[in-house]
Amino acid sequence: MVLKSNRSEHRIADYKPFVFVDGEGVRCSLYVSGCPLQCKGCFNQWAQDFSYGTRYTKALQQQILEDLSQSYVQGLTLLGGEPFENTTVCLSLVQAVRQQFGNQKDIWAFSGYTFEQLMNGRKDQQALLQEINVLVDGPFVLSKKSSHLRFKGSSNQRIINVPLSLKKQKAQPYFSEF
Repeated sequence: MVLKSNRSEHRIADYKPFVFVDGEGVRCSLYVSGCPLQCKGCFNQWAQDFSYGTRYTKALQQQILEDLSQSYVQGLTLLGGEPFENTTVCLSLVQAVRQQFGNQKDIWAFSGYTFEQLMNGRKDQQALLQEINVLVDGPFVLSKKSSHLRFKGSSNQRIINVPLSLKKQKAQPYFSEF
C-alpha cells in the first residue's frame, strides 16, 4: 500500500487534557483532523474529515505544554484522524515536547498505518515515527473488534515499542502480546 500525501489542513478535532484511556497513565490527548483510511466502524469517525474542527495554534501548543508540565501527567497521545497525515501539527508539537521535557514524558500515537508502512513512508512520517515511544498500529477492522483489548479496538492492531523497533528494524511489542 502506497501512503498518500499529507493532506493536512492543520486542523484538530479535539484536545483532551488529563485522560486515562489513550495510553498508560494520565495523558494529554490531541485528536487531529483527517484520515484517508475511512475504516468502517471507526471510533472517531467524526475526525476523518480533513476540514473538521479548528486550526491548530501556537496558543493551543503552549496550553498542551503547560498541561504536560504537571508532575502527574505521564505523556502525550496523538490520535485522530490520522496523525501521520497531519505531520505538520504533530511534528511541531512533539518537537516542542522533546525540547521542553526531553524523554521525561512519553509520546504515544495511534495510526491506521502499520509500523512497516510508516518506516517506509514519506520523510515527514518517518520523522514523526522517530519521535514517539509507542505506536498502536494498523487499521481498525470491525470484524476483529473486541472490547477486551487493551488500548486498541481490533485484534489485528499492535502496540509497538518504537525505539526498540527502529533499532531492530522490525516491530517489537511494547507489552508481551504479539
